[in-house]
Amino acid sequence: MTQTAAPRLRVLERTDLGFLHRLFNDADVMRYWFEQPHVALATLESTFDERLRTDTARRFVIDVDGRSVGLMELVYIDTVHRNCEFQIIVAPQEQGRGYARAATELALRYAFDTLNLHKVYLLVDTVNAAAIHVYETVGFVVEGVLREEFFVDGTYHDATRMSVLRSEYEQR
Repeated sequence: MTQTAAPRLRVLERTDLGFLHRLFNDADVMRYWFEQPHVALATLESTFDERLRTDTARRFVIDVDGRSVGLMELVYIDTVHRNCEFQIIVAPQEQGRGYARAATELALRYAFDTLNLHKVYLLVDTVNAAAIHVYETVGFVVEGVLREEFFVDGTYHDATRMSVLRSEYEQR
């Protein structure tokens, strides 16, 4: 694994929508998000405007030396139960450099230290062993498997739900 510089998280800006448009229209990327690779730039623009008025999500670009290498999101932020869902995409050409792990660590620090959350959870395609490995190395544990939860590329896929509690994060 080679890594040139440590990634940082920066707030998603309107100028990043072209980068997102490329990611969200890449079939290899979107199959792991259980989504169709079919997103218009105009849709991203209107969604961006709508999301400016909500406090239930935080969206960040994973940046390495001024280069956008991925997207990290904390969504469905619930301030009563103090939890949220974690989502991440690292651009295919940037994978294998340790960016996913480093960005996930930054996301957890933000979720627990800044947002004061109790739990961060995620859903991952059960066949995505590389992602599951990354999540386990930063403290996520398997909560269960949702059988045939998503329909992707003509077949149903199981999704593994994983989570990490603040107390587990702090013990690491």
